[in-house]
Amino acid sequence: MKVTPEIVKHIAHLARLEFSPEELEKFRQQMEELLSYFTKISELDTEGVPPTSGVLPLFNVMREDELGPTLARDEALKNAPDQDSVFFKIPTILEE
Repeated sequence: MKVTPEIVKHIAHLARLEFSPEELEKFRQQMEELLSYFTKISELDTEGVPPTSGVLPLFNVMREDELGPTLARDEALKNAPDQDSVFFKIPTILEE
């Protein structure tokens, strides 16, 4: 797949990143190379290969939730850059 600078700019905008022209070209080349690997993988014959989420027999080790010491509200908020009464206040990032 051909990756254009406009595609990289769009993805950067979605991620709220800014790139210099040199970085933009570098990432464009890297994305194009990465997508070419996906093309190679899609050419493999996977007939008869069962779907799997991993190749190793791993499982999650869960523990019971236990009540432990917690921070007092004032202690948790004391380093907050901005607060509203008893809440953390964060900047709005929604766009229309």
